[in-house]
Parts: sequence; C-alpha cells; structure tokens
Amino acid sequence: MKIATAAYPLDWLDSWAQYEDKLAKWVGDAAKQGADLLVFPEYGAMELATLDGADAALDLERSLHAVSDRMEDAAALHLKLAAEHGVHILGASAPVNAGFERPVNRAEFYAPTGERDHQDKQIMTMFERDPWNVSGGGPLKIFDTALGKIGVLICYDSEFPLLGRALEEADIILVPSCTEALAGYWRVRIGAMSRALENQCITAMASIVGQADWSEAVDVGCGMGGIFGPPDTGFPATGVFAEGTLDQPGWTLAEVDIAQVAEVRRNGVVRNHSHWDEQNSRTKTCTIRLMP
Repeated sequence: MKIATAAYPLDWLDSWAQYEDKLAKWVGDAAKQGADLLVFPEYGAMELATLDGADAALDLERSLHAVSDRMEDAAALHLKLAAEHGVHILGASAPVNAGFERPVNRAEFYAPTGERDHQDKQIMTMFERDPWNVSGGGPLKIFDTALGKIGVLICYDSEFPLLGRALEEADIILVPSCTEALAGYWRVRIGAMSRALENQCITAMASIVGQADWSEAVDVGCGMGGIFGPPDTGFPATGVFAEGTLDQPGWTLAEVDIAQVAEVRRNGVVRNHSHWDEQNSRTKTCTIRLMP
C-alpha cells in the first residue's frame, strides 16, 4: 500500500465551501499519487474556527467550541471523499465536546466503506493543560482495516513507550502532530521512530506547517511528513521510508508492505517486539553505587 502524510498549512476560511474545496483538493492530490492511507495532522481542524470570525478564532475558549460545532459536518465531508477516492483517512484532529468535563483532542478515522471511529489523545501537553484546558479522552484503540491493523498516537502520546506498547498488535501507528519549533518536531519524530523500533512496525507522522496569526493556539507550525520503520531486515537501514522538506506544504508518500512487519517480528536481526517482556523483572529495582 502507499501511505501519504501531510505537511498541512492552516488557512483563513471565508466560507464552508472554501474548506470543502481545500480538503477535496488535498485528498484528490494524494489519491492521484496512488495513496491508500492519508494522514492529516494534529489540530489541523483549528482552521474551522475562522468560520466564526476573528474574535472567536483568536479566543482560546471560543475557538474550542467553534471547531467542535463543525466536526459532524467535517466528518460527512471526509466520509464522502474517502468513498469517492477509495481511501482510508485519518482526519486532522480537533477539540471536541464529547461528553467529558472538557473538550478532548480527537482524531477521526474514516474508511471508504463508510465506517468511522476515532482516537482521543491520552496525555496533554503543558499548553493543553493550562491555559487551554483540553483534557484526555477515551482509551487507545486499534482499527482492524482492509489495509491492516492501525493505531494512532496523537503527537505527545508518541513520546510515551507504554502507550506505544499498548498498540503492540498494530502494523501501522499514525502520529498526527502539531509542533511550533524544530525541537518539538524532533521530539515527536524521535518518538515516532522509537515506537517503530520497539514495536517493529511502521509509523507515519504528519505535521502542521506555517503561520496562522489568527490563532493563539496554532499560530506557528514547524515540521514535515515522515514514514518510518525499524532499521532491520526488509526495511530501510536508516529506518526512514520517506521524509518531506521542513515547513514545505504537501504530501510525503511511501510504499510499504505490512507483510514485512510480521516477517521482521519473526526473523529480524533484533526482536524488540517479542523480547519486550524481558524488561519487566529488570525494572523493579535499580542499584545506586557511590563511586567518589
């Protein structure tokens, strides 16, 4: 299959039709290049706040609810495009009022058959905690699809190995991200590559890029698309299938074969996936030795 990961700029939108046209172009462009699985970034849906005007887009609290109110319409559009092009899509994540005390950061996953589910972010960044007050949502999931078993770790979640390990049965882990500085991009990229190494699977990272002066939450985006695997048998020696150009909008695409995931787990030079539990007895204590 071919995976496409987005380096996605946020735009000021004057109408819903403008958003429809933008998304249709992005999905169509990836599909024309043969993509089967499309990955949009974390908080890429924040541009929908502009439809409520400048005051709402710039206000942290109002922007949360302005975007949440648009997400069912966004879902209908994504489902239409997924069916039209025969692709699976991880939509850009958004703050969603989903029955929790506060909005959660949710990425919707769409299949070309009309099926739809979602993954909520698990661990909030400092900004999400305060001042934005976005909270953790529902549990981790693995989507068992025609393309294989797919999990999602939203941005900061990719930096926690135990969350990655909870997705140990996944063939592919998607990592939508929103980072404002080069250091943040590399933190998430290192997390994505580490999860590929530990789980001996494929990871795919998408990023927001560019400036959005109309928002306090997503005013600057730094990053690029990337598709990674374990640097082992059947995979690139660097662990990098493909990477984009920093801060340049567009798709990054790579051909992958999930049969390689099963093979490297069975016959790889290293066996991180199957040797994981050997850590357990060795992490209960750590001796500190004074060496003056």
